[in-house]
Parts: sequence; structure tokens; C-alpha cells
Amino acid sequence: MARIPESELERLKREVSLERLAAARGVKLERRGADLHGLCPFHEDREPSLVITPSKNLWHCLGACQAGGSVIDWVMKAEGVSFRHAVELLRADLPSLAAPPSSPPVKARAVRKLPGLVAADADDQALLRQVVDYYHATLKESPEALAYLQSRGLEHGEMIERFRLGFANRTLGYRLPAKNRAEGAGRSWCARGRARRTA
Repeated sequence: MARIPESELERLKREVSLERLAAARGVKLERRGADLHGLCPFHEDREPSLVITPSKNLWHCLGACQAGGSVIDWVMKAEGVSFRHAVELLRADLPSLAAPPSSPPVKARAVRKLPGLVAADADDQALLRQVVDYYHATLKESPEALAYLQSRGLEHGEMIERFRLGFANRTLGYRLPAKNRAEGAGRSWCARGRARRTA
């Protein structure tokens, strides 16, 4: 899997407001000097132990969980997802999360799930087209994948478009509906592939 460029990680850490992420989880923050304090949403907190430093866009819990870090660490802890998945969620929600705190309140859950690929009733051809389009777009957005193709002498844009070359960076799974959700319960994505292979 291609690494996420350090510049992209720094951009997310700089542009996504930690204050907005906390507000979206219902944390009421109170200013004390340069820092913001509130009840930590990650453990049973009776006294404000969450400290957010807006100037550095970092957080730390001084209470039971002792967690802390950047906006990526916040999303990993809040959503129970991997580092890569947290980055994808932040990328998808960057416009709403980068707004200044004085703007209208955000919805109850600021970090939304990534949009799905196809409707639950899509046929196999539509599903296949969506997957090919997704991987093709991923290739065109990945400097590392394009550099690899160039190193192999496969650098013509017409060839990439004509054959719909793609790059599978393992982010497609984040867009498939979970089995414990209504849209994922009626359709077993893995079973479809097995049924086709055994037929």
C-alpha cells in the first residue's frame, strides 16, 4: 500500500479544527488561558480532563484514558478505525471540519462515513464499472503509483485512460457497507464473488 505523503498528513493536521471535532461529539469547551478544557468523551469523566491547545491543534486527556495527539488520533479513537481509515474520513470531511468554530454548529456526527460505491440493488456490471472507476481515479491521484508506471515505461496518458489502469490501495473496503448496517445486511459482498467463482 502506498504511504500517505507526509505533506498530506501535515495539511490535515493543520486544516482540520480539533475544536470542531470535539464540538461535534458534544464536548462543551471552556477557555482557560490559551487552552480549551472539557469533559473527555473517551471515558467516564466527572471533572474536565480534556485539554485542547488550539494554537498547536493538539489534544490530551489528563484523566483516566491518558490519550492524546492530533486530529487523526482523535478520529481513530472516536470512530474506532485504523490510521489509514481515519485519514480517508478526514479527507472526505475536510470542508466541513475546516470551517471556523464561529460558524453554525455542525451536525451531531461531523465525521461521516465515506459514501458507498453503488446502490444495494445494482447489478454486477454496474458494480464492476464502479470498482474500475474507483481504482482508476485512485491511480491518477497517486504520485507513487504514477511514478511506478513511469519507471516501467508505462507513462502515456492515453494508455492509462484507454485500458482504465487502476491502483488498489486498500481504501475501497472503507466504502463498502458494513454487515451490521441496513445497506450491508441484505447483500454479502464476499458471497457474490464466491458464487461467481464456483458457478
